[in-house]
Amino acid sequence: MPLSRIAMALAVFSMIGCATTQQPAAKHGSPDAKLHAEIAAADTALFERFNAHDTDGLMQFFSDDLEFYHDSGGLVRRAEVDGGFRKMFEQNNGIRRDLVPGTLRVYPIPNYGAMELGSHRFCHVENGKNDCGVFEFAQVWKRTGNGWIITRVLSYGH
Repeated sequence: MPLSRIAMALAVFSMIGCATTQQPAAKHGSPDAKLHAEIAAADTALFERFNAHDTDGLMQFFSDDLEFYHDSGGLVRRAEVDGGFRKMFEQNNGIRRDLVPGTLRVYPIPNYGAMELGSHRFCHVENGKNDCGVFEFAQVWKRTGNGWIITRVLSYGH
């Protein structure tokens, strides 16, 4: 086979490989539209509370055994997360979070809940200027009798 045909075949296979990383194969659990909608709604409600700087309302979304892993801050537990949000909101710098459109991915966790992955943008005012950054996250949501709560968070790419 000529080199150009081999290169073309490798390019096609790599594109197929990239496509499968975006959408898991059915044997691994296809994305579920209903589950995706539920987690997207929970994410929206969670960050409405964040953007309103409502710590009490925000903390209702987190389990008592929360583990929050941050690539520059390490592991923090629920009480530390609560204190961190209160301190952040007291700065009154207009901090807000917006999900980057098209980045939300949701995968079922059988007999537990769901995994949410995506990118979000945080902005706040610093030295009179808007300071923004886009970061990656993963959240594990547990389905309870009272709805969805977050048990684990991974925040990275800072």
